Parts: sequence; structure tokens; C-alpha cells
Amino acid sequence: MIYQITHTTTYDYRGTVSVSHHVLRLTPRDLPHQRCLSHQVLIEPRPAVARPHIDYFGNAVTFVTVEGAHRKLTVTSSSKVAVLRPPLLDPAETPAWESVRDSNRGLQIGAGLDASEFVFSSPLIATTDEFADYAMPSFPKARPVLEAVLDLTRRIHNDFKFDPEATTIATPLEEVFENRRGVCQDFAQLQIGCLRSLGLPARYVSGYLETDPPPDQPRLLGADASHAWVSFFCTGIGWIDVDPTNSDLPATRHVTVAWGRDYNDVSPIRGVILGSGGHSLSVAVDVAPLDQ
Repeated sequence: MIYQITHTTTYDYRGTVSVSHHVLRLTPRDLPHQRCLSHQVLIEPRPAVARPHIDYFGNAVTFVTVEGAHRKLTVTSSSKVAVLRPPLLDPAETPAWESVRDSNRGLQIGAGLDASEFVFSSPLIATTDEFADYAMPSFPKARPVLEAVLDLTRRIHNDFKFDPEATTIATPLEEVFENRRGVCQDFAQLQIGCLRSLGLPARYVSGYLETDPPPDQPRLLGADASHAWVSFFCTGIGWIDVDPTNSDLPATRHVTVAWGRDYNDVSPIRGVILGSGGHSLSVAVDVAPLDQ
């Protein structure tokens, strides 16, 4: 699949902003099954500084400074991305989950060593006995790890209600777990917390998801949104993506932008402003498949 992706973020400030600094993570990654064919970002007002770099996790980042009085900031990211179907995996043929856990305790080299840092708590995701207890019914002794993870994915999908009004970015994960409702970011962080609490490496993935319109209805521009899912490390295979919001294995409809320990590492836009006194935020994302 080839997609044209447009991600528009608009800040309307209540007062005048004299200067603002922003960090953007909006460039889709190049992966074995994904290629970013083109990408550009338009910013109004035009920034005085736009400096790209690669962060610790390999994500493309742009540091931006906007100078001069302004009461509105618009950031429009446009990307063309080709996505191939990842190799199909037989869950029953993956190693026992305990062997994956035991092989990712920081004693190895290579990819496994890099994965080990994703076993620990991070700023937004704590490892807790409560999360481990919730996950354990999916992880009986010697169960193949992908079977177990997919079962946990299904349970989160069934047990938690998608409710955009229930949480904000600041809602603690423990509150999400107690109230059993939230959005994709919450469900991804919950599953990561469960996996890490069992000693399995898991990271947070941000990106986009092509969604279908209701039956007999046209696609609506901006109907798609930024999405989040989970990637866990399996010894001998590598990183495997799962999507607890939709209870599936991401394939050609998921577009990866960035990954990290939790949402804090991959926020699409983060900034500091001087002035204003508050603002309103609107985000519109469109993921449109192109004719091939």
C-alpha cells in the first residue's frame, strides 16, 4: 500500500506569543517493511530555526523556533509512505514466554541487549504487581510468547472501552486501569506495563492507521487520527507489533512514525512558549491510500 498522509496541528493562543520552541516527531521511519517516499513540514508563521536530528531511539526529530508576535501556530506534515505486509508468523511456533523473559535480562549482546532497556519502568509506565496479575492468565507455563501476547491483546480490547472523553495525556495509567476506559495511547501503555511487569521487553509505537468510513459513506478528511500500539521483543525473531485497540497484528494499514519507552518519547509536537496565557488545540489527520 502507498499512502498520502496529512497531519495538521493548529494552536490558537488566547494572547500574543512572542517566541516559541517546539520539538517535532512527524517523519515516518524507514523500516524493512516501510519506506518514507517523501516528507515535508510547513509551519506558519515561518520558523527562524528548523534544525533536524536523530534522537536516542532513531526517530527523526526537528527542533523549531518561531520568533515574532503571533496568536496562531499551524504545523502541517505531509508524507508519502509505502507499506509492505510484514512476514506472517505462526504464534504457536514462537518460543515459550519464559525463555524470552530469561534471555532479555541484560546478559546478552546485540539486539537482545538493546531490547533489555525496555523491560524497566519509564516515566509514564510503572511495572507493578497489579499489572502482572492482570496479565498472568494469558501466560501459563511454557505458552508460546506470541500466543500469550495476542491473548493479552484480545483481553485488553474486550475489557476496556474506547472512550475519547475518559482520559487526557496527563491521566495516570493506574487510573486508566481502574476505570477500564481510555484511548489507543492508554491501551498501548497498559499493555506495555503488563508485559514489562512480567519481564518482557516492550516499547511504545506511534504512527497512523488507515480507517474505513461507515458503510455507504464517503471518507471524511481528518477522520483518521494519530494512533499508538505496542512492539515486544521476541528472541530469535526480533520486534513484533500488536495493536490492543483493534486486537490485531499491524500489517499494511499501520504506518510507523516513532517509538520509545512511552508517549513522552514520541509526542508528535511538544513545545515551550513565552506569552499567550493559554491556548486551544486542534488536530486533523488524513491517511489516504493512493491508486497504484
